[in-house]
Amino acid sequence: MSMRLRCDRTPAWGVLRQLFETRGRTLDLRQVFATDPGRFERLTLQAPHVFADLSKNLVDETLQAALTELARQCGVAAHRDALFSGQHVNSTEDRAAMHWLLRQPVADAQALPLPVQVELRQVHAVLDAMLAYAQAVREDVAITDVVNIGIGGSDLGPQMAVLALDEFADQGKRYHFVSSVDGHELSQVLRRVRPESTLFLVASKSFTTLETMTNARSAKAWFQAQGGRDIARHFCALTSNVQAAAEFGISTTFGFRDWVGGRYSMWSAIGLPIAIAIGPQHFRELLAGAHAMDAHFRIAPLERNLPVQLALLDLWHRNFHGFSSRSVAPYHSGLRRMQAYLQQLEMESNGKRVDETGQALPYATSPVIWGEPAANGQHAYFQMLHQGSDVIPVEFIAVKKVAHELPEHHLKLLANGLAQAQALMLGQADPGGHRHMPGNRPSTFLVLEELTPTSLGALIALYEHRVFVAGSLWGINSFDQWGVELGKVLAKAIEPRLESGDTTGLDASTAGLLKRLRS
Repeated sequence: MSMRLRCDRTPAWGVLRQLFETRGRTLDLRQVFATDPGRFERLTLQAPHVFADLSKNLVDETLQAALTELARQCGVAAHRDALFSGQHVNSTEDRAAMHWLLRQPVADAQALPLPVQVELRQVHAVLDAMLAYAQAVREDVAITDVVNIGIGGSDLGPQMAVLALDEFADQGKRYHFVSSVDGHELSQVLRRVRPESTLFLVASKSFTTLETMTNARSAKAWFQAQGGRDIARHFCALTSNVQAAAEFGISTTFGFRDWVGGRYSMWSAIGLPIAIAIGPQHFRELLAGAHAMDAHFRIAPLERNLPVQLALLDLWHRNFHGFSSRSVAPYHSGLRRMQAYLQQLEMESNGKRVDETGQALPYATSPVIWGEPAANGQHAYFQMLHQGSDVIPVEFIAVKKVAHELPEHHLKLLANGLAQAQALMLGQADPGGHRHMPGNRPSTFLVLEELTPTSLGALIALYEHRVFVAGSLWGINSFDQWGVELGKVLAKAIEPRLESGDTTGLDASTAGLLKRLRS
């Protein structure tokens, strides 16, 4: 494992605290733009398929240099190299985090350590088999509906990508996603499909996930009750537990290794619904876009490394300015599930209160990630962004070219995105108060040339690496999620009590609620 130094234990941390007091706290974006004609050019970055304008953030050249020095002193580059060499960067679970290997071309195998080369060959064997199956499903005109049953990383990434890449999808099929154990969700899907024309994908690495297996068993019961005859043809499992899938009646399975974390798994067999929707060639383009961003993250100097610079801004906002959330505002309806995906990616990864050694942290980590497609958000929560008492950094995502034939719509959409970012910065004076907007509110503006499999792959990989760098700076392990488990354990104990009514040993609130829900 590479040597890491927690951010607050570096000399750079003290320098930043001093700089925050002398210039960071009082920096006014309107003034710095007025006095620095080269600010935009200096504070923009072009990474593969993603252009980023960082100039409307509360930093200047001195502050950015000090933040970059913090990354250097924390050992971010060495930690990144450990990630890409297959070291066990997931220290609490003693395993690697090699989601990047899922998009590594097999032709590049020689540059990798020998054990990782072996893993890469296995990755491509599964990929080739999965894509062949996806193509067979695409060519099967009898299959009109594909239902993905998963939760967390087995749902959020695939659902987000299928919606985003609708332009590239096979329009002869419909795609459904079922995640919640709430029976309303599954029953609504089952009302729309027929057993003879539906393929169910059961996505669970262990084939034991409570929500997924409850839905899978109910889907199987429905299938059989409706006269379905061939479970092996109409059910496929994305799992490493081949035996459990076989006992369920599934013969077609695609697995993945334990170094693939759920929220990093859309590049693996979990991406099968994406591959069925957009086809094998476009799925490979999705991987290629992510790999291009991997290469940028690996080789770009820290000063011009987009994942690194975004993560440094996240730390600057969270730990110095005290901003507790970040609103993500995509100006493209295809990205309408982006915020839900990013909530898991960022908050499950970096929502930690102890460092890698288990010591309590003296500072905050992950911000709250939230938002909606921005055209709708403008008429809802943007009021708070402009005039609320909390300063909330905003991340705009715009797409330059679109596929539809309504160009005047896109001009209006882009004009709104540019105007909202400008308004957050400029504000508006009003002596009466009600129309006053303080301005000087930070934002980042990301631009994609087009929303394609390639650019989406690059964008998602950018976010993955940004989360890794932020976790590296904070000294935490971004790859475990123990906080998810406690509620699951307690739910198993409470479920039989809901049937029996036994409240022995429960706290008064849980006992009272249980009785009310049973009455």
